[in-house]
Amino acid sequence: MTPAATTPATTPAYRRLSVEERRRQLLGAALSLFAHRAPEEVSLDDVAEAAGVSRPLVYRYFPGGKQQLYEAALGSAADELKLCFAEPQTGPLTRRLTRALDRYLTFVDQHDTGFSALLQGGSVAETSRTTATVDGVRRAAAEQILTHLGVGVAGAAGPRLRMMVRTWITAVEAASLIWLDEDKQPPAGELRDWLVDHFIALLTVTAATDAQTAAVTRAALATETADGPAGVLARRVIPVIAEAAHLL
Repeated sequence: MTPAATTPATTPAYRRLSVEERRRQLLGAALSLFAHRAPEEVSLDDVAEAAGVSRPLVYRYFPGGKQQLYEAALGSAADELKLCFAEPQTGPLTRRLTRALDRYLTFVDQHDTGFSALLQGGSVAETSRTTATVDGVRRAAAEQILTHLGVGVAGAAGPRLRMMVRTWITAVEAASLIWLDEDKQPPAGELRDWLVDHFIALLTVTAATDAQTAAVTRAALATETADGPAGVLARRVIPVIAEAAHLL
């Protein structure tokens, strides 16, 4: 009896990566490591192993060693963070902020250790270039928020409105770090809603003493709905304020 023919196992064809594809592969491997380990705890050997390549190959693409690779990975992460606040300028402002914060907190959740190391500083990999990269994310976020408020044209926002927006962004960063330190409690959705409330509160308080902020606040609130974040917050705050009627 003739033995049955054996079908040889199919071996995937090897495909040489282009320079850009290889660079993206190495950056992806580095980002996955930096996301959950502090920069000083990640070696080039770790990156090479994660990418399935040799250490000399990593050096070929990043001759500056781990510092250059870290800065490139940080730049890639920064580009992703900047996109978090990019949102179509339609619909209620609080809905836009909600979607932006959902993306931002998802990034924080997926890059927990790396995010903490990035914002808290003190890493041996920290340089003036990495600091400038982080500051660039903050400024890009501020520009996006000001655009949502209708004053995104360069120089259109006054000092109080700019300070209010940058203060809120700082608060978002601080809350994110505390959230990680508290084992990601409360749930991300609750943290997001609280941060949106925080924005409305800062905007309203600043509007009380700044004409420009008052104008953008009125315009923003005009697009809100009773069942949206601003409406829900108003119904929660009014009873509390009512108890302070003796101050009027």
